[in-house]
Amino acid sequence: MLTTSALLAATTAHTVAHAGHWGHGGFGWWFIFPLFWIALIVLFIVGRRRGQRTEHRQAAEGVLRERYARGEIDETEFRQRLEVLHAAQRR
Repeated sequence: MLTTSALLAATTAHTVAHAGHWGHGGFGWWFIFPLFWIALIVLFIVGRRRGQRTEHRQAAEGVLRERYARGEIDETEFRQRLEVLHAAQRR
């Protein structure tokens, strides 16, 4: 009859022999973690760039509104330039 420690050793040896060191075999989890961090970094960079573009567009619209308020440009020119800014945003 096997003792508890002998049974545990036999079970552990069987598991390691058939499933590898990671337990249940199959796809290694080591591959997923670097992909997760790479995706997270890429999303952060893309988000920052989008935020910067929005800030630049809002700054340009602010300057355009100030020029219109001071009377440097008329309403037609203001609307034309504003449409150009919005068209550039859609690209």
